[in-house]
Amino acid sequence: MRLTKNTIALALTLGVTTSLSSIFSVQALELSDSVAQAMPKLEKLYLHLHQNPELSYQEKATGQRMAKELSKLGFEVTDNYGGYGVVGIFENGEGPVVMIRADTDGLPIIEETGKSYASTVTTTDVAGKTVGVMHGCGHDIHMTSMIGAAEQLVKQKNNWKGTLMVVAQPAEEVGGGAKAMLKQGLFKQFPTPDKVLGLHVSASIPAGKVAVVSGYALANVDSVDITIKGKGGHGAYPHLTIDPVVLAARTVLALQTIPSREISPLEPNVVTVGSIHGGSKHNIISNEVKLQLTLRSYNPEVRLQQIAAIERLTKGIAVSAGLPDELMPLVYVHNDETVPSTYNNPELAAKVKASIELEVGKANVVDADPVMAGEDFGLYGRTAEAVPITLFWLGAVEPAKYEASLDSGVSLPSLHSSQFAPDYPLAISTGVRAMTRSAIDLFNGK
Repeated sequence: MRLTKNTIALALTLGVTTSLSSIFSVQALELSDSVAQAMPKLEKLYLHLHQNPELSYQEKATGQRMAKELSKLGFEVTDNYGGYGVVGIFENGEGPVVMIRADTDGLPIIEETGKSYASTVTTTDVAGKTVGVMHGCGHDIHMTSMIGAAEQLVKQKNNWKGTLMVVAQPAEEVGGGAKAMLKQGLFKQFPTPDKVLGLHVSASIPAGKVAVVSGYALANVDSVDITIKGKGGHGAYPHLTIDPVVLAARTVLALQTIPSREISPLEPNVVTVGSIHGGSKHNIISNEVKLQLTLRSYNPEVRLQQIAAIERLTKGIAVSAGLPDELMPLVYVHNDETVPSTYNNPELAAKVKASIELEVGKANVVDADPVMAGEDFGLYGRTAEAVPITLFWLGAVEPAKYEASLDSGVSLPSLHSSQFAPDYPLAISTGVRAMTRSAIDLFNGK
């Protein structure tokens, strides 16, 4: 353990009986003070990022700002990596390689928080549609916390040895950013990390608190399109048609038997039909209906079972309706957007939890369950190098609003909501402290 001069002096003053936990509490106090001093600058950075969000694959200015911030701290910076991604390397002697990652893209949402600093940005999406843009998933807090932790780690470089690798990753919301950076050679062109850390804001945990989940933390995510074909005709003569709307209705119900009757109840999974479109007029039976699904699971084998069952059920319903082979339904899995489940390495998760408890106090580290949301952070742990990863939850709800929600039973705005407005000063300071302490301890083999 490396100690600052002030800590050593205090330890000597207290005498040789000073416990290790007492010394750690002094270090935590020093980090807390240092983060507090950095907060005005970090809040300014957060507000800039919040007011200037960019959609997935459009994060050019955001990437430039991340590169600028890391360059100022003395990192060797590579930008435009895997799209508009940024990689910063800070070498600090012999030791492990610890990677900290944050995502950078915003969402196509018109912000409705009513905040004076609310985003008013609009842009054109890939479909040519004008949309609002908002950091409705907290990526602005992720980036700010990452830069804040990088600054603190540089300041405390005498307390650790190794290589700090900081990654600002684009296109998380569409599941493409981590894939692109890894494909370009993230773990080959740069040092392969021994540990990878990330954080994600939570819209159900009060700011100032943190949660660490061991094992599966977030889900496999697949987007699936199903085109159900039929034989169209006049709505008055249905006997002369094969109605794809009826087949679609049967299919929607049949799909729900996959999680309820085909997959073990001990394996969490979800099959949701989020969109159904077909037909053009009241009295016309159309030729096809389109469904859009999202699939969620943790176990990779369950994911494959879901997809196979969808293909079998949709075809079986079509055959039962008398459709010929050329009119069999089409099932398309968007493999380019597939996100694997995030599996927090249990040993690493335990170490991170212990570090955060020492930094912010056990009372501020709460329990959380796995969720069915997705995060491409999980890809960093599924490379050939089998790098241990852990992503922890960072509370973002204003504590008073959190307590009021408990009292009233009224739900809080969720992530991806146009009304999601985090308590950013408290969330950022907690995130910086939690990430910095975790990284220092990992560098020092704790």
